[in-house]
Amino acid sequence: MSALGDILAAGRTRRAYSGAAWSVGTAAGPLDRGWTGTRAWDGPALTGDELWDLASVTKPVVGLAVMALVERGALDLAGTAGQYLPAYRGGDKAGLTVHQLLTHTSGLPGQVRLYREHPTREALLEALRLLPPRSAPGVRVEYSSQGFILLGLIAESAAGEPLDTLVDRLVCVPLGMKDTGFNPDAAGRARAVATEDCPWRGQVVAGEVHDENAVVLGGVAGHAGLFAPLADVERLGQSLAGGAKELLRPETFALMTAAHTDTLALRRGLAWQGQDLVGSPVGPSLGPDSFGHTGFTGTSVWVDPATGRYAVLLTNRVHPSRDGEGIVAVRHAFHTAAATLT
Repeated sequence: MSALGDILAAGRTRRAYSGAAWSVGTAAGPLDRGWTGTRAWDGPALTGDELWDLASVTKPVVGLAVMALVERGALDLAGTAGQYLPAYRGGDKAGLTVHQLLTHTSGLPGQVRLYREHPTREALLEALRLLPPRSAPGVRVEYSSQGFILLGLIAESAAGEPLDTLVDRLVCVPLGMKDTGFNPDAAGRARAVATEDCPWRGQVVAGEVHDENAVVLGGVAGHAGLFAPLADVERLGQSLAGGAKELLRPETFALMTAAHTDTLALRRGLAWQGQDLVGSPVGPSLGPDSFGHTGFTGTSVWVDPATGRYAVLLTNRVHPSRDGEGIVAVRHAFHTAAATLT
């Protein structure tokens, strides 16, 4: 096994997750890839074909679809929630812009467990519409899944099609990500890696989105819900390392991956995380212009333009409990080793 494989096998030994898959490479292809461990602690060994719950890695994939709509003139970064969604007109969120939602500067609160008191899609969306802002727009970065739920609604309205078909048409099909999507079918669920032993659902979850708000929304949302195998996320990483030419014009991709919030300490692109001035989720080994995204389930995709490399890490760190924090050290060690891979 490679050095990266050794790091991830050691993470399993420390029970940070039951399984992990990885790929590091360039636009030309992988330099190192593999998998280790099992689908669940009492499950079969990984084969490399499993589906992983990408969690918040969904956000930048939705962001790529949003930027494709911007490029086509169907959506405006300065456009507002009230402009695209009649239900938001006249309310306190009417003026929130697509740009603010993409950069997490909308003022909407971060993680809110709306599902607990709003158990239907209609009720949860109404609760989102009425959710009090935490701050004025544009004054701070607060990572907000609620903001990306709203962004998904805006994208659907602008495109005139459901979010899942929009993401498939504008991102997955052009990249050949044939096994990526929301709400896996029965065959997909049978391939899925286990996530949490969920108290709310009373069972170990596998093949259903881990995020409870996304469950209530029907499994399709702007903030979470995508499942994908290693090969598909690898294709995404290769495309990003090459400038996402299959998806966007160079100037659009440059705008998307540029830092838009440096004056607010937390570095955000349009749907992308950056190397924050106060510390990076993948550690300090990547360049200052690197970008990517992490997912709560233990997933991440990161790209360093300075070296032309991508790094994909897929784990089920929420299995069987979301309380484990071992992924933090593993993620840093993995990316440090990936940066020096030859």
